[in-house]
Amino acid sequence: MAGCRPVVEVVHLGLQSYQEALRLQQVFVNRHRSGPAHALLLCQHPPVYTTGIRTKPYPEPLLDRLRLLGADVHRTNRGGLITFHGPGQLVCYPVLNLGGFKKSVRWYVGQLEETVIDLCRRFGIEASTSPHTGVWVGDNKICAIGIHCGRYVTSHGLALNCNTDLSWFQHIVPCGIEGKGVTSLSAELQRNVTVEETVPHLLDAFTHLFRCELTAAPESLQDAAET
Repeated sequence: MAGCRPVVEVVHLGLQSYQEALRLQQVFVNRHRSGPAHALLLCQHPPVYTTGIRTKPYPEPLLDRLRLLGADVHRTNRGGLITFHGPGQLVCYPVLNLGGFKKSVRWYVGQLEETVIDLCRRFGIEASTSPHTGVWVGDNKICAIGIHCGRYVTSHGLALNCNTDLSWFQHIVPCGIEGKGVTSLSAELQRNVTVEETVPHLLDAFTHLFRCELTAAPESLQDAAET
């Protein structure tokens, strides 16, 4: 029954620094302590390179070189290796208690991938998964996925290239995968596809794949998160 579907609040954060987005995710993670409080945080970031969990840190000279390009650099607790976030990229941080969906991290990551594949299909783009996490168009990654899950509450999420400046990726091996490239909705369609155009398709696909209902977060909640 539709009434039994989880309700997920959609929070539009606009352009946020990566550090602030981490803080806001923690605010929404903490809400789950008093019961289900599912949320989708949507935003864009100023240029930033982020590193995920790996056996040893990236060499500091490499990170300094990236900073000289004019980007921030942050270490995170998400899965995956190094990637780039910047304007023109739709970043979605689902903060969900998987107890309200399915208590399986593998299932969750798969549903995120299928959500983006469904979105791409709506634009007429044939995308797929691969042995590597994320969503691909041929040998080019169009969407990076890296998540954290603690006590079945998720954070971090996905980053879909809409009209991102892809030259930022030339300075790294995206997600540590040699011999692969990156692409965007705009590059595939040979027209400008903005984040604003893409958001409704992401929300529709997410609703379908996660069998949930979306609702706009009240302004009081957004204001509280940003204070």
